[in-house]
Amino acid sequence: MSGKAKRRDDDGASDADSEGHAPPKKSLKKDSDDDPDSITVCEILKNRRVAVRNWKGSIMVDIREFYVEDGKQLPGRKGISLTMDQWNVLRNHVEEIDKAINENS
Repeated sequence: MSGKAKRRDDDGASDADSEGHAPPKKSLKKDSDDDPDSITVCEILKNRRVAVRNWKGSIMVDIREFYVEDGKQLPGRKGISLTMDQWNVLRNHVEEIDKAINENS
């Protein structure tokens, strides 16, 4: 086995719905503490959220883990920021992704 195998987090993020956990919280709120140009769309888990933000004049969809330091939630390194073009590609393939998930379940 190669040393480049992907590590899987054991926090249950991938199978949260299959175990009957509550659906993610949905909210549209300004993150005034963290980033004035960021709107949290939903919280996937306690420390994972989806946000839309303006970064250097570009709108980005940010899916990221957060950590707490000195009582403040700060963005971590684990995550991805998608440009609008990338977001549209992903959004346009949702049905194919769902089909692949169902085939592998």
